[in-house]
Amino acid sequence: MFQRFDEIYTNRHDYVREWRRTGGKVMGYFCTYAPEEIMYAANILPVRILGSHQSQSVTAPHIFGMYCPFCRDCLAQGLQGKYDYLDGVMISQSCLHMRGAFNSWRIHVSTPFTYYLYTPMKVQSQAAKPYLRGELALFKKSLEEWTGKPITDADIDRGIEIVNANRRLLKQVYEFRKKELPALPGVEVMKMAVSSQMSDKKEHNNLLWEALKQLPERKLDSETGVRLMTIGSENDDIPCLEMVESLGATVVIEDHCTGSRYFWNEVIPEEDRLSAIAARYIDRIPCPSKDWEERERIPFILKLAEDYRVQCIFGTKSAGVSEQIGHPRLSSGG
Repeated sequence: MFQRFDEIYTNRHDYVREWRRTGGKVMGYFCTYAPEEIMYAANILPVRILGSHQSQSVTAPHIFGMYCPFCRDCLAQGLQGKYDYLDGVMISQSCLHMRGAFNSWRIHVSTPFTYYLYTPMKVQSQAAKPYLRGELALFKKSLEEWTGKPITDADIDRGIEIVNANRRLLKQVYEFRKKELPALPGVEVMKMAVSSQMSDKKEHNNLLWEALKQLPERKLDSETGVRLMTIGSENDDIPCLEMVESLGATVVIEDHCTGSRYFWNEVIPEEDRLSAIAARYIDRIPCPSKDWEERERIPFILKLAEDYRVQCIFGTKSAGVSEQIGHPRLSSGG
């Protein structure tokens, strides 16, 4: 059962190519502010574009060398044809580097459909929700024109429930990380969370249901050791996490867009479906680039640290919170 999450993560491209034989379209996305609910409503499989954790030189003619390795690695995957199965590619308003990677992708990679979703950067503004609601309406219309099929309220309800169920199940899995002896190592949880971003969530939900049946009796072979929390932006660096946990520690929680921040809050249904979806993405635990003027991530991170009994925070200065937490029981590893 747990091996299946690893198979999806490791063989992500083969998985999607096989899924595509069903006749459905596949949309790659650069940022987790992409509204997966609307894509599922349109019977489109959303797939997170991630890097390969390998040094890249192919991007040099296309993007500034001073841009972060992650965005250059993502672009390299497109330039090298790793995502040649995509029918479309999109981004929601992200950091400058990811926007550069996306713009270069749509110029130099032959992906038939591209879309730029203008998500507000200042999510704390009173205008953010109505503004995003309008942008979601334009995105919905573009998908209807692209697929040639209308997206009904019933379709959106189905999309919301599929994605909400995945969030709900992942949160239940995370409860088992709070135990004195966690039922899962951080490496295994990372694969579970990231695989949800590159597979059909209907299948992934079934896998999570089966995993939850086994977790109450499951125990790790190793000692828990130091209870770590990782903080940052995107992180699916499996070798790094394996090295850290091999030294006698367990990552019990994280604040990443490939982990808890991706799924933590759900869409709360309301009559206006697009308003409900907009509210979810505006109210979610913010990305560091959107966490202003007030630093709303700090209380959330402190609460996670308390709930999961974190002893040490492991991250980098780019995480943007190490100096601001100032918690007497926590130290930064970055």
